[in-house]
Amino acid sequence: MKIVRKIAVIILILFLLVALIIPCVNKIRTVRIKNDYSDIFKNEKYHKPVFVSGITVFPQKYSCGYAVIQMISQWNNSGLTEEALYKEHGKIVTSTGRAFAKEMNRKFPEYKTRMYKYLKNTQLIDKVYESLCTGVPVPFEWAAKKDGEWTLHYSLITGLDVPANKVTIANPYGFVEEISLEDFLSRTSFDAYEKMPLFIKLGFAYGVFERNAVFILEPEQSY
Repeated sequence: MKIVRKIAVIILILFLLVALIIPCVNKIRTVRIKNDYSDIFKNEKYHKPVFVSGITVFPQKYSCGYAVIQMISQWNNSGLTEEALYKEHGKIVTSTGRAFAKEMNRKFPEYKTRMYKYLKNTQLIDKVYESLCTGVPVPFEWAAKKDGEWTLHYSLITGLDVPANKVTIANPYGFVEEISLEDFLSRTSFDAYEKMPLFIKLGFAYGVFERNAVFILEPEQSY
């Protein structure tokens, strides 16, 4: 019995250590993403605005994740709808970044969808720019308002004009919006999310949700 108790105590200590370490690691990662991006305005690489045309905004009925998949499907001419996705699963299966990437890979096998998370500001901008240069829109996670309340949200980046300080976003809340890079990064980092509920804070602390996260669709044949 003493051995069993010792093992139980060791397991409890290890569990507590992990519970303490994970939030600390994610806090460090959060601080590291906020690097200075001002040099991109001088960098000739980003002088040419890039846009993806042919994107239709579908206001979400079930979830923003499903609506983004429908928008990509329409752009990709593959005919998926938000209703069909919900009927297939009977629930929402895109509530986390990992789950969204998994569903993207299931529905678009011609691409490998990779989630890049906790990117530094400059890395995030570069990932978006590179993808748009190849004509591929970029799904991403960010803080967005609905009816005056902040939410965790998926949307689709369709344009980036660095000289004009403008990011173009197809938002499943039913509209296209253009925002500055400063606003964009404030919302992808979730700094803009005021009065964040405790359960969402815990979700970020324990890696359920991600900051500065984008989903890049890379042609499968390149692997």
